[in-house]
Amino acid sequence: MNAPSSARRAVKSPAKSLVKTGPNHFGEHLREWRQRRHLSQLDLAGHAEISARHLSFVETGRAAPSRDMVLRLAERLDVPLRERNVLLVAAGFAPAFPTRSLDDPALAAARQAMELVLKAHEPYPALAVDRHWNLVSANAMIAPFLAGVAPSLLEPPLNVMRLSFHPQGLAPLTVNLAEWCGHLLERLHRQCEATADPVLVALYDELKTYPIPARGGVRSSLADSVAIPFQMRFGNEVLSFISTTMIFGTPVDVTLSELALETFFPADEKTAAFMRAMQPR
Repeated sequence: MNAPSSARRAVKSPAKSLVKTGPNHFGEHLREWRQRRHLSQLDLAGHAEISARHLSFVETGRAAPSRDMVLRLAERLDVPLRERNVLLVAAGFAPAFPTRSLDDPALAAARQAMELVLKAHEPYPALAVDRHWNLVSANAMIAPFLAGVAPSLLEPPLNVMRLSFHPQGLAPLTVNLAEWCGHLLERLHRQCEATADPVLVALYDELKTYPIPARGGVRSSLADSVAIPFQMRFGNEVLSFISTTMIFGTPVDVTLSELALETFFPADEKTAAFMRAMQPR
């Protein structure tokens, strides 16, 4: 079997399986989510503690679910909060989860917590992104790495995924471009499968068009690593980071549930020392 010619072919495109065709009633929405989670009617009925017969009637429109049942099924299917509102509306109920701007006073405590985490992570880079990977906020250690990026890529909304893949973005500076972008593509693919978000699907398809070298399996230099690092050329140095993702644990607001904090830690002592020296005073 021939190896793929580029990392963009490493993951099968989710576009065909995730394009929405506009379900007409709650049952069709429910069936789509059940099939996306690879559950049979019997499996879901068992998880939701209802009969498989009743679930079948709900999916075909022969029975109308209660509001509590809609929420219970959505929880068992791990449906995102935004889509749980869609399910409720399709079943004839009002949305249950508010969607506020981050500037809303109700989210002030969450916003302060986010900024506190970003600031406390210095002298290492950290940023916050929304559900479409658009930059929401960043600490002071992000700016130095964007000095050579094309200005058009830095205009709002700044998409972090596009910035990573674009030839005028961070791609030319990424030492292990094939491994890192392959990891990002796989991560985005999983998000597409989990959320069925058409904007994410379009972003995934766009990223596959950028020229990324082929991955030839796990490189020997990464054999002893515990995670795929992000290795970036900065001046005469090669800095190496491992990344972690933080989310709010118990959100009931749609915007908050879709917020993610991406934090980067030094993967070696040389990178740690370099970042400490670079921290603004």
